[in-house]
Amino acid sequence: MIMLTKLNGVEFALNDELIETISEMPDTTISMTNKDLYIVQESTKEVIQKIIDFRREVFRGLVRVQ
Repeated sequence: MIMLTKLNGVEFALNDELIETISEMPDTTISMTNKDLYIVQESTKEVIQKIIDFRREVFRGLVRVQ
């Protein structure tokens, strides 16, 4: 899961495996496979980097996934 920030400043954890698309129009909008939408403060590049960083940690065994 990655930590993101809603437009109102509230942080939340998002399951990155359920992301379908990420677009900027102009706010970054994340579409999930269940059709939920999240609008976040982070840019598309930042979201992608958070996903990469999280998955690297998982593969290195730094984060325990249950």
